[in-house]
Amino acid sequence: MELDDDAKAALGALADGRGLNAGQREQLGGLLEALASDERAPTSVRSPGRAVNAHLADSLAALELQAMRSASRIVDVGAGAGFPGLALAVALGDSEVRLLESNRSKCAFMSGVIEAVGIANARVVCARAEDWRDGEGRHDVAVARAVGAQPVVLEYAAPLLRLGGTLVDWRGRRVADEEEAALRAADELGLSRSKVCAVAPFEGATDHHLHLYVKVRDTPERFPRRPGMARKRPLGSGGATSDRDRR
Repeated sequence: MELDDDAKAALGALADGRGLNAGQREQLGGLLEALASDERAPTSVRSPGRAVNAHLADSLAALELQAMRSASRIVDVGAGAGFPGLALAVALGDSEVRLLESNRSKCAFMSGVIEAVGIANARVVCARAEDWRDGEGRHDVAVARAVGAQPVVLEYAAPLLRLGGTLVDWRGRRVADEEEAALRAADELGLSRSKVCAVAPFEGATDHHLHLYVKVRDTPERFPRRPGMARKRPLGSGGATSDRDRR
């Protein structure tokens, strides 16, 4: 389907504000069209007028980060419908972006969008984060948006980062207790939180934050634990990991 005038105007303003060229703007428009036209799109936000903010602008807020702009290899952990990974792949054409997702129907949707829109630097990896051994230690940046509790995201992402690599985790309102648990988990995984950035990706957006963690030490070999354990027994909650939790 073709975008209406309001969606086109919003997309144009977003592309101009992020310094994107006409080709990149066209590809972002293709992402909006794919969401709107495919009933299998795994998101409740499909209309272009809403998706331009909720998906594209929110994803591209990470372009404000130097770590993101300079990344050669990026992994989107739990990519879902493809955001932020697909939008970042369009904006960062020299970067290699991997969309890591275990749900096969979501993988199929993203693969179809990549082919339809022509995003040459993006590829879907249909696997669980705990099982993707080929991805370990290879990425400059890992991104995660609406994946789960932060300790879970940290455990998924840490093994995939190189030393010095950065996790960028999209979060809403800050909650002290949750952040304290995440800090404890990060320490166990070889990560250190570098900062939390408040962002306003679109007009009227409130309580949007990007949490940045840097990999400062090798992640212990016991991580990631076997599939399901990160969610069942999240790190940082006070319970110690045991041999039963490991691979």
